[in-house]
Amino acid sequence: MFVRLKLSLLRNGLRQSSGRTAAYVASIVMTLLFAALQLFGLIMLRGNEHAAALVAVLMSVLALGWAVMPLFFAAGDETLDPTRLVMLPLRPGPLVVALLVSSIVGIGPLFTLTLAVGSVIAVAQGSAAVAVAFVSVPMTLLTCVALARAVATANVRLLTSRKGRDLALLSGLLIAVGIQVVNYGMQRLGAAGGLSALEPAADVLRFLPPASAMDAVRAAGDGAYGTAAAELVLTAGALALLLWWWQRGLTKLMTSPDASTTQAAMEPERKAGGGRSSGLAALLPKGRNGTAMQRTLRYVWRHPKTKAAWVTSLAIGMIVPLINAMQGTGSIYLACFAAGMLGTQMYNQFGQDSSAFWMVAMTISSRGDAAAELRGRAQALVAVTLPYTALVTVATAVLLKRWDAVPETLGLSFALLGAMLATGAVASVLFPYGIPQDSGFKNVAPGQAGLAWISILGGMVAGALLCAPVLALTIWMHVTGAHAWLWLVLPLGAAYGLAITELALRLSAPRLVSRLPEILTAVSKG
Repeated sequence: MFVRLKLSLLRNGLRQSSGRTAAYVASIVMTLLFAALQLFGLIMLRGNEHAAALVAVLMSVLALGWAVMPLFFAAGDETLDPTRLVMLPLRPGPLVVALLVSSIVGIGPLFTLTLAVGSVIAVAQGSAAVAVAFVSVPMTLLTCVALARAVATANVRLLTSRKGRDLALLSGLLIAVGIQVVNYGMQRLGAAGGLSALEPAADVLRFLPPASAMDAVRAAGDGAYGTAAAELVLTAGALALLLWWWQRGLTKLMTSPDASTTQAAMEPERKAGGGRSSGLAALLPKGRNGTAMQRTLRYVWRHPKTKAAWVTSLAIGMIVPLINAMQGTGSIYLACFAAGMLGTQMYNQFGQDSSAFWMVAMTISSRGDAAAELRGRAQALVAVTLPYTALVTVATAVLLKRWDAVPETLGLSFALLGAMLATGAVASVLFPYGIPQDSGFKNVAPGQAGLAWISILGGMVAGALLCAPVLALTIWMHVTGAHAWLWLVLPLGAAYGLAITELALRLSAPRLVSRLPEILTAVSKG
């Protein structure tokens, strides 16, 4: 019945639009093609002395994917939400069995089954190994599916909440980071002399389910029947534990009320002085500067698109210099990428406010108010960027053993940050644009793409020109051999960045006051 239910949900979902059907068919074709290539590669590894090590690592990575992906792509499978079944007269035990069987129907299980079969072909030697394979393959598949279901059930209320949607927005970032990690791993694997580099990791992973089920096939082929039996028992125990966790989560989910449907607990009475700021807010400056800083930082923490943009900048700003440094092809000056990526967050400052900007606009009546508003937003960005840039620079210096270049790199980074803050403040006032709030994939309101290009690209070009004096000074010191004085780039770069930022804020303040109606109209289109 549950299998028919899942097929009905799938069929009815595909009937809603031809685009959804085309996307689903394309995903099936791409998955099957990739699975076929993986299967062919595993078959070609048959007889290789390190095939078992590769299989152990592959199964472990596959299990990790099953555990993590439901947290980011829960919306891709409506049956992942067991709250839809809460009102039905179903007991958790039979429900677990029904959901487990229906979960086997899908692209993911088919891909997992293909890899499991290919892994068995790669490591199976002899009739005993083949017999064990008939047990290990379905056990591996069931373990992966049960792991995904247990994790999804334990976090279902998170996944259907605002924080869950925030998490989904960051899924693309996780994939991008994962691709870089896999790319780095493949390069290191090739440099280390092939699959033999996997043996140390495989010696540990082969005893962790579900990789232990695949290694049981290898052990049976080698005549180590005791080891094979122990690994099968270990995998069966892990499967039983996952099913128990899943059933326990279902029981709790179907019997305990959701916090959103119950009356919130009464807050305790505030103590004397409770109205004062506490936590990190207490560290912010008083007045309008501190208010603007706190508002900006709250946007970063709470607003999905702002959070996604910041996390993406933080991740890419660290990945580019560190990955290149670990590959041995990097330069310590790539650490300036960290300040540059976060500096882009200064552009279109009022677009993130959307239509709520009118409340900010109502409080701006003079140049002083405008300058304080812009300065507070810039200070919020600086509060994160300065320690972050220092961390990335030091980490890159450690990997490249270039401690001597840390001061000049930090000086260049601070000058670049100042240039980005300066041009970002000007661009935010002159070229504001709206950010759609009803779409997770559009960052510019219809009809405002030209404004976005002018604001970002024009500002970045102007920023590069603004930091050119500090860059020229650094190059001149290297060319003339004045290496002993390169440490001066740090204070000079910091002072230069501060000066041009302050100048840009003072020049932008009067324009902000005069352009408030235009800015409000532009950002409200989101």
